[in-house]
Amino acid sequence: MHIQDVPVRGDDIRLGQFIKLANLVESGGTAKEVIAAGQVAVNGEVDTRRGRHLHVGDVVSLRDPEAGDTGTAARVAAPVDDEDDFFDEATADDNFDPEKWRNL
Repeated sequence: MHIQDVPVRGDDIRLGQFIKLANLVESGGTAKEVIAAGQVAVNGEVDTRRGRHLHVGDVVSLRDPEAGDTGTAARVAAPVDDEDDFFDEATADDNFDPEKWRNL
């Protein structure tokens, strides 16, 4: 079984939010249904609490009820620290006029 790493912001995320973020389900309503039906396992144990807090390293799997086995899985991963996301004044475009953009 292939486990995809899904980066999350912060220290934790709720189970219902995570399975949507990981694209294990299509909507919040579907997330609620599959969790309540016992089709979601966290670290190998079925959990029916949609609000359960997950932490980095937790593995969430979604069982396929027709096949009777684990269909897809995702691991909570630490956020990617992208160094390109900050503003560096030394390398900024000198032609940028903040007043022009501030008044739009």
